[in-house]
Order: sequence, then structure tokens, then C-alpha cells
Amino acid sequence: MTCEADIESYFVAQVRASGGEPIKFTSPGRSHVPDRMILWPGGLMRFVELKAPGRKPTLGQRREHQRFAAKGSPVQIIDSKASVDA
Repeated sequence: MTCEADIESYFVAQVRASGGEPIKFTSPGRSHVPDRMILWPGGLMRFVELKAPGRKPTLGQRREHQRFAAKGSPVQIIDSKASVDA
């Protein structure tokens, strides 16, 4: 069975191989932020929440994702290696 850590390791390797920088994202004093902030060449930035297969974000994570989306930075949820490849 694939766990979240396996998907995250695969994700990090694939992003780096594609020229991106997958930064582990934490924010002191603010919980439920996305797992990774991805910096792409040309100034493009994306946020990603990684989950084990079939797992969904918690209520707190969903609220935080909505806050990000409201500011124009939607959070992509990835829960499989196939989702990484897509």
C-alpha cells in the first residue's frame, strides 16, 4: 500500500526533474497550510496538498485551501503517483 510519504518523495523527485523547486511549506502560527510550495522557472508558483490514496483534506485544510483560492492561488490535491504524473 502506498502511503503519503511515498507519494511525496515521488512528487519531489518529479518536480525537481522537471525544473521546479518543491519547497516544504510551513507557516509558524498558522495551521493547515498546504504541504508544498512549488517554484517554477519564470516566476510561476503553485501550492500542493499531498494525501495518501483516497484520503481527503481535513476541514481545517479545506478552509485554508479556500482562503488561498480566494487570493488567486488554488491548492492542488495529489493522492497518487498517477496524479503526480498527470
